Amino acid sequence: MGINEFDEARRKAEVLIEALPYIQKFNRRIIVVKYGGSAMKSEELKDSVIKDVTLLKLVGFKPIIVHGGGNEISRWVGKVGMEPSFVSGLRVTDEDTMEIAEMVLSRVNKSLVGLVEQLGVRAIGVSGKDGRLIRVKKKYVEGQDIGFVGEITKVEPQILLDLLEKDFLPIVAPIGMDENFDTYNINADDAACAIAKAVGAEKLAFLTDVEGLYRDFSDKSTFITRITVDDAEKLLSEGMIGGGMLPKLSGCTDAVRGGVRNVHILDGRQPHCLLLEVFTDRGVGTMIVKDASEL
Repeated sequence: MGINEFDEARRKAEVLIEALPYIQKFNRRIIVVKYGGSAMKSEELKDSVIKDVTLLKLVGFKPIIVHGGGNEISRWVGKVGMEPSFVSGLRVTDEDTMEIAEMVLSRVNKSLVGLVEQLGVRAIGVSGKDGRLIRVKKKYVEGQDIGFVGEITKVEPQILLDLLEKDFLPIVAPIGMDENFDTYNINADDAACAIAKAVGAEKLAFLTDVEGLYRDFSDKSTFITRITVDDAEKLLSEGMIGGGMLPKLSGCTDAVRGGVRNVHILDGRQPHCLLLEVFTDRGVGTMIVKDASEL
């Protein structure tokens, strides 16, 4: 072995040693990964994310993937000559759009199952309708009816816990049913937060289209690596957070208040961001924790 090869092998060994305490700490703990956005557009990034989650399982985590599919839904809505419409970031979902959304999300779900299975891990794709996993009521935005968009009222965790116990990796499509058994589209961020709370997850990781949180998004030096839930809520109340990050951060703080120990906001466009955040001392995104003792 040459000097360069030996240095490279030693570097890899050092990385594994750095990861060891995290592997020990989180062994048999549940991590919910919300997967969507730009990380779903690139086949290379998709493979990277699935490999990361599969590795988490193989080293002792119990991962659950909750996926989106908004871009693909919009593409298919356009294909049939319809115009996508949004209110406050939520898709207006009439009966035809709901039919397309369910078809697309099912297709995405099974493609992710296939990628995990190729890596030698058993995966099961489920919809929130299966076993009434996710129950909803009609969601209104500022009093406006936006169609078949659901607000989560209950998650039945035993379904997912049973799958984890049987050594499966559950992959969840964000669709639910109301008390009349009508089908509703659900915001995937909301679904991930509700599922993480229901199963008592140790971690909830969001793969997003930004690096994480900034106190001032126009000033990259204000990047926040770690923050308590109290300080995060203060940023929200002071109007420091806007755009698509506003409902996401609100969901993150609610998840921590609901018992999820750590929530991570990561840039899904960065290969292996999940492993870098979970298994290295530095991390790469923003971590939200319950109190200062965990900083």
